Amino acid sequence: MKKVLITLAALGVATQIQAQTINDVLRFGSENIQGTARYQSMSGAFGALGGDLSALNNNPAGSAVFNNGMLTISGNSYNTKNKTGYFGNYTNTDASDFDLNQLGGVLVFHNNSGSDWKKISLAFNFEKTNNFENEFIASGTSDQSIDRYFMSFANGTPLGDLGVFDDEFMGDAYLDIGSAYGFGTQQAFLGYYGGIFDPVDTDDNNTEYVSNVPGGSVNQYFLQSTTGYNNKFTVNVAGQYTENFYVGASLNFHDVQYEKYTQLDEDGYSSPAMEFITFDNLLFTQGSAFSFSLGGIARVGEMVRLGLSYQSPTWYNLNDELSQRMETSNEDSRLAEIDLNYVNVLEDYKIQIPSKYTGSVALIFGQQGLISLDYSYQDMSNAKLKPTSVPAYQTENQYISNNLQAVSTVRLGGEYRINHFSLRGGYRYEQSPYDSDMIGDLNGYSVGLGYDFGSTRIDATFGQYMRDYKSPLYEQGLTNTADIDSKNTNVTLSLTFNL
Repeated sequence: MKKVLITLAALGVATQIQAQTINDVLRFGSENIQGTARYQSMSGAFGALGGDLSALNNNPAGSAVFNNGMLTISGNSYNTKNKTGYFGNYTNTDASDFDLNQLGGVLVFHNNSGSDWKKISLAFNFEKTNNFENEFIASGTSDQSIDRYFMSFANGTPLGDLGVFDDEFMGDAYLDIGSAYGFGTQQAFLGYYGGIFDPVDTDDNNTEYVSNVPGGSVNQYFLQSTTGYNNKFTVNVAGQYTENFYVGASLNFHDVQYEKYTQLDEDGYSSPAMEFITFDNLLFTQGSAFSFSLGGIARVGEMVRLGLSYQSPTWYNLNDELSQRMETSNEDSRLAEIDLNYVNVLEDYKIQIPSKYTGSVALIFGQQGLISLDYSYQDMSNAKLKPTSVPAYQTENQYISNNLQAVSTVRLGGEYRINHFSLRGGYRYEQSPYDSDMIGDLNGYSVGLGYDFGSTRIDATFGQYMRDYKSPLYEQGLTNTADIDSKNTNVTLSLTFNL
């Protein structure tokens, strides 16, 4: 046995054993329309309007549109329904969450000195830009077994690297191999002691293996469940210059937490050489991010408002913890020692999400209502995993550049006022970031209403958006995809106080 290692702690080991992928970029590069009920009810078409705390997401000049200080708090009911197709079989899942999704305020300081600067506003806003609560089940009869996953890592790996010392615990060997040789050798280790494959030769230098899983179709049940959030805290300053111009800037700070649990159960083999395989993974990601934004709004006559804004790249600093569990009918009895309590603490990494540009136009019909349109452009092919000196990231960044594309987003919203009541509606279209059918275009609509009591206002909205996408079960080896039709529903209630 030629494995040479440094003994490390049993419950955690700092290592770069798993390279991040395009899926991490897409996860943190997308933001749902959250925020206040008024903002959601018009599908976020606020770039030329302002006057709402969530409008700071579109254009930081929007806080200068407020005439007085305000405080808004919003609660949200979030639901995702998925219909998942896998080899002709369909399953339905439902995931829900309820939380406080927005809290913010603005202070307005009027200038009565006769200066062209009419007022200055200072605003802050907390908002949940993404809720990761989701679940799907892919269940069906597949023509590929999970053995392909483990074999893809095993072939080319020396058998001597997979050994366990006589006085070594299996869990310690699992962590040590990940630290010394990387993620691929660690997965081969699981497959070897799980009895999924055997070496062609028992020499330590052997690098060829043969599967113990009989060919033919197998029954597979795959569950993926995710939880977590991407919260954004915005600090904003804006000003009104003369009667017709508003300018502003924001600093945006993100707090990220994401957890993904996957479970694969496989059986139904054509011979008793293997009876069942169960393979579980638990990934926990946390970190922070920063971006800034600049914007302006211009009044063109009595009816027309024009808006233009720039959001810088968003720089994420993240770290992962990964734990795994495996059980098979052929396993080494010591394999049960490796469970979700053995945690791989991975090296920190960075994700850079590209900048975004937004142009907006709105028509104001006095006190009766308005129509607003936003167009945003973001070239996702420029997203990057960092540090770029890591060879795996260089390869993945090239893959991102070749497979992602520029994303155009259109948001249209309207509001009609009847005395103290406001009726609102909106539509949103977002182009797929993929230059293929991996992710479909997003289409969404929203409706809402509000009532102004004078010193307070209450708003409610109902919104849905639909998108279909393909989700590979694993990054390599077993890359069967689950075809998912997803429908997301948001119901939000906001209460606004005039200060």
